[in-house]
Amino acid sequence: LPRPQLLAVSEELDAAELAALKFLSREHVPRRRLEAVRSPHDLFEALQEKGVLEAGNLAFLRELLYCIGRIDLLVAQLGSSREQVERELRVPGRARVPPLRYLLFQLSEDITEDELMSFKLLLVKELPKSKLTPEATMLDIFTEMEKKGLLGKDNLSLLKSLCEKINISLWNRIEDGLDLFGQEEMLITEEERGSTGHLVSSVTLAPPGSFNDSSQQLEAYKMTSRPCGVCLILNNHNFAKAREERLEHKHLKDRNGTDVDAAALRNVFSKLHFRIEEYRDLTAEEIRKTVNIFRCEDHEDKDCFVCCILSHGKKGIIYGVDGQEVPIRELTASFTVQNCNSLAGKPKVFFIQACQGDALHKGVSIETDSGEQDSSAEREARVQLDCIPAEADFLLGMATLQDYVSYRSPREGTWYIQALCQHLEYSCPRGEDVLTILTAVNQEVSRKTCEQNAKKQMPQPSFTLRKKLIFPVN
Repeated sequence: LPRPQLLAVSEELDAAELAALKFLSREHVPRRRLEAVRSPHDLFEALQEKGVLEAGNLAFLRELLYCIGRIDLLVAQLGSSREQVERELRVPGRARVPPLRYLLFQLSEDITEDELMSFKLLLVKELPKSKLTPEATMLDIFTEMEKKGLLGKDNLSLLKSLCEKINISLWNRIEDGLDLFGQEEMLITEEERGSTGHLVSSVTLAPPGSFNDSSQQLEAYKMTSRPCGVCLILNNHNFAKAREERLEHKHLKDRNGTDVDAAALRNVFSKLHFRIEEYRDLTAEEIRKTVNIFRCEDHEDKDCFVCCILSHGKKGIIYGVDGQEVPIRELTASFTVQNCNSLAGKPKVFFIQACQGDALHKGVSIETDSGEQDSSAEREARVQLDCIPAEADFLLGMATLQDYVSYRSPREGTWYIQALCQHLEYSCPRGEDVLTILTAVNQEVSRKTCEQNAKKQMPQPSFTLRKKLIFPVN
């Protein structure tokens, strides 16, 4: 590596970036040698000693700069580009930074001060107090855990336990990342994965600062907090109470298959860095109390709020499991500026799968090839434009328009929620905004047909968003 080039790169890196490079290089430089490194130049010399940086071969340096998001140095000092590095890293075995180390580095970049403090408090018995000072970073913590044998490729149980206590989405990111990369390979390209719909874009689960590069035409909402916000799932399945207590609801069936929808929502919004809060089988009053809890929560350090409601319903309302009504407008209005100031200027997103039930026995059955009745139909709530408040930053996604049925399979869930989750999982890594994704959901669901009566379903989003809403995967 030419010395002037090496010096030029060294002079551009600060202390935090040096710490990141040392962490990412731990497989290639002995621990004691790394601990003696005091400058980027020291690190590059150590890497040269180990033959990882060789004259005429800058691949590992390019990879390191790419990992820490210093694309400017790639271009200005090494004459490379983001695209060139991505092509290099798509070659199997080319990447030198192991998947787990890269994922841990990403986690350290996004972790909040409160979460870092929680890690330190929970590790007081495992690590020396001298390593848990206020100045200690998350990379310092990970490094010390590795030194003590508490963290490694085949030793993730303590990390998982800590994440479960602090914020489960942190663990989900590690687990999902390792699933996507594979333990042995640094990356799995989209081409290698084939047409399964799970996109992984090389080693990048997006380096810092790169995400908004492609969406400059229209400003996007800030979505960089981790967790990004709360995803509240209200999942009503058992309507026995409604059948027992109200004569007019004696035909209101249990919503078999709703747990499939809830699982899909949990999965996708965990990947999108939301803290999942799920509540099952709530009465109308319990729905109000639960929503009020989250209305009163401080969302100051969050960027978004999502609420998914899976229940029976009718025009403009959803039912509690006791058959009592809750107006959708009452729930959405709980999050206006007046009622929840910490979400002011931030997107409030509601997805409603609310059926009218089988009171008139007009549900349509779908026969499977096996002859069993696999799906039941639910007549959905007609959408009222006043279901969302007349103020900015709301999005309401309803499963269907008026007079249309919505189909729910006991085994596969609802057409709408399943299509929604599949499109979010496929399109969010591509940087597509939510309204574009919901348009694709409309297209998919509207193409489906119930064979027995040729009835259709047409979802409908309504919104007062002022900016693009993009859920970044990283």
